[in-house]
Amino acid sequence: MVRALGMVETKGLATSIEVADAMLKNSHVSLVNQANVGGSLVTIFIEGNVSAVQNAVETGKAVAQQTGALLGCDVIPHPDASIKRLFR
Repeated sequence: MVRALGMVETKGLATSIEVADAMLKNSHVSLVNQANVGGSLVTIFIEGNVSAVQNAVETGKAVAQQTGALLGCDVIPHPDASIKRLFR
């Protein structure tokens, strides 16, 4: 099965945890990594089937927007295996 990669970048650790929790509860996805980028920037990486990842990223985006902490988000539907290794 081809697994998509989803990313949501936020300001603040607490918000990132809230975003990750909402994404994992709302969709059948797995947490790949939560990277502290620096300067209180945190990126959450998830994977799953394409539709589940798209749904989860939209959920995470909405949660982060409520607090004004959303910096960016994206879904890579069919990432190359070498890309996914960067985040493990």
